[in-house]
Amino acid sequence: MTNHALLIELLTEELPPKALQRLSDAFANSIEADLNKLALLPTGYKSRRFATPRRLAILIDQVLEQAPEQDFTERLMPAKVGLDAHGNATAALNKRLEAKGLGHLTAADLVVESDGKQDFLIARGKAPGAILKNRIQEVIEHSINQLPIPKVMRYQLQDGQSSVRFVRPAHRLVVLHGDTILAAEALGLSADRITEGHRFMGASTLTLNHAEEYERRLAEEGMVIADYDVRKADIQKQLLETAESLNSTIGDDPEVATLLDEVTALVEHPTVYVGQFDQAFLEVPQECLILTMRLNQKYFPLFDKTSGKLDHRFLIVSNMRPADPKNIIEGNERVVRPRLADAKFFFDTDKKTSQNDRVEQLANVVYHNKLGSQLQRTERVQQLAALIASQLGADTALAKRAAYLAKADLSSLMVGEFPELQGVMAAYYATHEGESDEICQALAHQYDVRFNLAPNKDGLTALLLFVAERVETLVGIWGIGSIPTGERDPYGLRRAALGIISAYEWLKKANLSDINSSQLDLPAILNKSLELFDAESQLSPDTPNEVYQFILERYRNQLQHEHSKAVIDAVLAVNPPLDQIPERIAAIETFSQLEEAESLAAANKRITNLLRKVEGELVKPDKSLLQEEAEKELFSMLQAVEPKAHALFTSKDFTGSMSLMATARPAVDKFFNEVMVMADDPAIRSNRLSLLSRLHSTMNLIADISCLA
Repeated sequence: MTNHALLIELLTEELPPKALQRLSDAFANSIEADLNKLALLPTGYKSRRFATPRRLAILIDQVLEQAPEQDFTERLMPAKVGLDAHGNATAALNKRLEAKGLGHLTAADLVVESDGKQDFLIARGKAPGAILKNRIQEVIEHSINQLPIPKVMRYQLQDGQSSVRFVRPAHRLVVLHGDTILAAEALGLSADRITEGHRFMGASTLTLNHAEEYERRLAEEGMVIADYDVRKADIQKQLLETAESLNSTIGDDPEVATLLDEVTALVEHPTVYVGQFDQAFLEVPQECLILTMRLNQKYFPLFDKTSGKLDHRFLIVSNMRPADPKNIIEGNERVVRPRLADAKFFFDTDKKTSQNDRVEQLANVVYHNKLGSQLQRTERVQQLAALIASQLGADTALAKRAAYLAKADLSSLMVGEFPELQGVMAAYYATHEGESDEICQALAHQYDVRFNLAPNKDGLTALLLFVAERVETLVGIWGIGSIPTGERDPYGLRRAALGIISAYEWLKKANLSDINSSQLDLPAILNKSLELFDAESQLSPDTPNEVYQFILERYRNQLQHEHSKAVIDAVLAVNPPLDQIPERIAAIETFSQLEEAESLAAANKRITNLLRKVEGELVKPDKSLLQEEAEKELFSMLQAVEPKAHALFTSKDFTGSMSLMATARPAVDKFFNEVMVMADDPAIRSNRLSLLSRLHSTMNLIADISCLA
């Protein structure tokens, strides 16, 4: 079978930059997958995808004109319907064969196979392979129809009458198989061999002689770097080299990578230039300047290599490369100046209003229509922060002050313009008014996804605010029924739960001598949070327990990457305090490796099933009712082991407690081998169940070991 390179390009108006990669992948993947299904791609073929602001394209180096013959199996209909009493084809069978394009077959050409219920007529044979030129239309249509378009627009075609719906108006369609145009239509366009170069540089149109010259001629004549990854690497290289020449850096935070992706989707022939702004603007918090340059202007701010402080210069990724770039640089500097001036005005004006006044203004800012204003929320978080501080023995006054100021910046001009700066500006304004370093740090880090401050006492106030804010969010939002479902989590409850877990992990790492991290009683904090909401909010009384289970589930997901499911299930089944989970996991992992573990886990599971049948409460086992030697031995073993196990558990020696329980195996095994638990005598039966209940409680102090069975 002859094959040639296949090029499919859709040329459009500028595509949404943040969606370009998704559109490109979907376009190319669909075409490649459909051609594969049609067996039109030979073994060893290679494909490349191209994406610029104005085009989506794919080039496959080998595509067959016609696929090889294909084996086919077609289940037609039940034999009793398709064949008459003499074994001849019925009218229904002949009609089905014609519909399937198998009219040349007779009843003798078919085989009968059973599916276990009835016999079916099956047609098998060789079918001619798909012909590329006959199938390319459906391949292109399918690719366009399944694109993940963020927002569809309708536009009118050149005939002035018909219209189509697409992400942006499309102008050209190129479909070349080798040097041959394949007839196809899409979005009111007919396939051709003409593409377009850069809007302002190089050839405006290029007539392609062959599919394989696409990338080279676009680059050399059209001034377009069509490959997204090649263009991105070129931009990154220019940025790094230019920054290095200025003894600066573009930074390494995640926003840099995000911006790089976006500017790659905005240019077809990138060139990096250096711009600058008045150094007086550096008096404004650098986060404000960085945000406006990146978010509004798509510039790359520069930072001093040594200090990491913001420089007054920035890098511009331009779509033009003139002989003299002076106008481009000056034009961008003129554009950024008013944005920076706005930021300076907001900052200077905001400083004229005290934080205390801003907090009072929060009474007019709605938090949630069912949960009141931001001021009411602030008051709830204050009380929670104070409770957490009292549990840990931390400074309650600092905790309450941090919580009081946490949302003050919501009524500031700067946050009104740049919502992304919430918390950051609260810290700056608090610093301006002379608040303590601990409070300012707490405000700056209140929106962190994870609590990752240095593990020392300086971060304690920040932790108190961090946990209080997330508890209030979880209880309030969950309590009114806005529970995460599937991928939907508009209030970030999963993130809040993971944040609380990270706070517990920080406390362990910090190991502060005058702070008792084990006193951080999350169920008590959740219950207190529920009490702080107005009755009008109508929060479900089950909310604290449901939220605690939700947090445990997030912890489960986090743990499963390092520990077995059985061990995690065993520990979380007893609803342990969050701070004890790592140690309990370690203890159960050690226990599970002992030879006694399997037998004791099975026994524990058996006890669990027996106790489920118990009606009413069990009293303490009565020694006088013990009859069999095995149950007497079990009772004696418990008398010796139980207090020691509890003592080890109380001292948090979970591994020691589980090792001690392993010594119970001989008595437990003997009991189940020799004793009938469900005896006919109700008193004997109840006493044996009481004995097992006591054993069950002792065995499951640290985890429900039946999960290991």
